[in-house]
Parts: sequence; structure tokens; C-alpha cells
Amino acid sequence: MEPFAAPLAAALPGATMLYALLFARVGGILMLLPAFSEDAVPGRVRLLVAMAITAGLYPLLRPQVASALEAVQTSDIGFAGLVLTEMLLGIALGLIVRIFFHAIVIAGGIISLQVGLTSALVFDPSAGGQVPVLGKFISITALLLCMATGVHHIWIGALVHSYATFPVGGYVPAGDFTRLALQSASGAMALGLSLAAPLLVYGIVFNAALGLAARLAPALQIFFIAQPLNLILGIAVTAAALAASLDGFVDHMASWSVMVLG
Repeated sequence: MEPFAAPLAAALPGATMLYALLFARVGGILMLLPAFSEDAVPGRVRLLVAMAITAGLYPLLRPQVASALEAVQTSDIGFAGLVLTEMLLGIALGLIVRIFFHAIVIAGGIISLQVGLTSALVFDPSAGGQVPVLGKFISITALLLCMATGVHHIWIGALVHSYATFPVGGYVPAGDFTRLALQSASGAMALGLSLAAPLLVYGIVFNAALGLAARLAPALQIFFIAQPLNLILGIAVTAAALAASLDGFVDHMASWSVMVLG
């Protein structure tokens, strides 16, 4: 072996273990982050993205991980437990972001219900079933806006900061994660309802007017008139309010990510 290759060969096992330890948390987070975890993205591409992000963060996070790695470097069981803990921690952080991102999915479902397009379904692998096509369009548009405005940079920054908040080999507060997940779920529900508020108001007004018309003219076939009229007016109201709703979602997503994860 060449003299210059001997130090590299000696440092390679430790560097590989450190990379694997970093990859456990990074891969766990990217497994659930919006955009990075979409089933439309091939699995190999997602794996390469996770490996590339881990390689980019390796020099930055190496000092924070090296000390924890030294304690278990000679124990295979200890290293495996550390990797498993890091993976679960990454999944927990990614799940919290994923829960809050479902606010736009909730809003899309409510909007589709008010417009009358709940029967127009499309398969969504991320939701695990079929979703209204209008709701899918709204969620994809919101995701593109998040990527265009740099919200995903906040998520990656939160990944870096998580090593200071939750050091490798330290105690993982499961109770705090549970409370944070519940807060994210309640916040997502409230935000989803507020984003769909214009369509909720429209639905109340339209159905009240429809009931009044049915009482005033009972012989008139209201249903055949109401269905196409509901589609036209609902889509028009959605088009008018969608830009403001999406802008509000992106602002709330960014501010929530900074407050909770940053």
C-alpha cells in the first residue's frame, strides 16, 4: 500500500460510519418532507437526493456527530441503536412538517365539496387513495409555490439546527414530539378551514338561495338548474380567491416552519 493511501484506509471506516449516521436522520426527514417524498419522484432519485444532501452537510455537521460516534464506534449493537434512534428522530421531524402541510389538502377537499367536484377523483399516492382533482391541483400548486419561494430551504435549515436541539446520542423527548404533532394537526385544520373560508361563505349563500328558490317555485326543477350554476359560480369564486389563499398558505407555512423547526 502506498504511504499516502494508508491514512485514507485508516480513516475510511470511521468516515463511512459517520456518513451512515448522518444519512439516517437526513433520510428519515426527506422520507416525509413534501416534494422530496412524493411518489411521483422515482425512488432512486429520492435516494440520490438524500445522499447528496448528506454529503453536502457532512463537513458542517461532522464535529457535532464525531463525539457521539466515538462512544459506540467499537460496538456494533450500540452503533445500530444510534442509527435507529437517528432514523426515528428524522421521521418524527418530517412527519410534523407533513402534518402541517396537509392544511392545503384539507382546504382543497373543502373547496371541491363546495364547488361540487367531489365525484371527479384522481389517485394520489401520497394520500393513500383517491382525492378530488381540484384538491390535487390546489395542493400541487401550493407545493410549487413553496419551492419557488424557498420554504424548502427553511426545512433543510431546520434539519441542520436539529443537531443542536437534539444532539446525536442524546435524549429524545417523545412527549414533546407528541404535543407538537397534536399542535400541528390542530393548526393544519384551522388553517385549512380559513383558506377555504371564501368557498364556505359561497356555499352557505348559494344553498340558502337555492332553498329559497325551491320554496318560492316548487314546480321548478331546481336541481337541473342548480348543478351547472354551482359549478360555474364555484369555479369563478375559486379562481378569484385562490391566489390569496395560496399566498396565505405559503406565508403561514414559512412562519410556522421558522417558529417550530427553526
